[in-house]
Amino acid sequence: MKIIKNLQDYHQKTPLALSIGMFDGVHLGHQSIINQLINVCKLKSLETGLLTFWPHPRTIFSPNDDLKLLNTIEEKTYFLEKHGVQHLFLKEFDPAFRNLSGEEFVKQILIEKLNVKYLIIGHDHTFGKDKSGDFALLEKMAPEFGFEVQQVEAVDFHEKHISSTQIRNALSAGNVKEANEMLGYVYSVSGKVIHGKKIGRTIGYPTANIEVNSMKLLPKKGAYIVDVFVKDQHLKGMLSIGTNPTVSGNELSVEVYILDFDGDIYDEDISVNFREFLHEEIKFENLEKLIERLDEDKIRTENFNF
Repeated sequence: MKIIKNLQDYHQKTPLALSIGMFDGVHLGHQSIINQLINVCKLKSLETGLLTFWPHPRTIFSPNDDLKLLNTIEEKTYFLEKHGVQHLFLKEFDPAFRNLSGEEFVKQILIEKLNVKYLIIGHDHTFGKDKSGDFALLEKMAPEFGFEVQQVEAVDFHEKHISSTQIRNALSAGNVKEANEMLGYVYSVSGKVIHGKKIGRTIGYPTANIEVNSMKLLPKKGAYIVDVFVKDQHLKGMLSIGTNPTVSGNELSVEVYILDFDGDIYDEDISVNFREFLHEEIKFENLEKLIERLDEDKIRTENFNF
């Protein structure tokens, strides 16, 4: 996959079938659009392209929202390439770009710069300043500028349209199984193993503290069954997101206890997949009560069918 961060550097005139959007999560709805792109390309001898934005436009329009994303840019790139996108355009949402009207966007970006011959958008996609561009505008402009346009219907889950927002809400409620179903894969977080307070090792449950990208959405505080990928090994784990209230902690941490593992992994890259929510974050009366619950969680994790 070719990654183009500056549209001024793109001089290829290969006709494209393109889609536009944030594609945060690259969930089943996004995958449906990509599959349509690939089918069109095979029929019409085009190449696939996807125009997305980094950072997320909401960080500009609503800077106080503290928006967290389902994918880091590295994760999004990985998933888009995995699903067959050939050209990924990572456009900065700068003032000049966001002030383009819908018509100017079509003429200057889609036609003159990218040579789009087939455009596929989601069921509710709008573009251009003040959301002046939509499917109706594209249908109107298509004959004049020689491109075709298609609108893809939403993919439903439990009678609701799958969306990045719906998945974020599910994760924020601890509903990782529901989020995974809408994503079409298992939600994960990755990062380097960093030094923590090392309290876990004093009670028989040494944990690896994960330094997670600050833009990445963490599921609800609590304990989870996860599978762990570190040093080319695939292992079972139980992960905690929280502030360690039992030992009077106050900083949010992401810590994973890896079953049947005893190795030095400081500064190693680690990735965990969220499989099942165990329980809410709990402030125990004492460390003995904490250990009892950890023992119960360990049994559930050992018996979990990955």
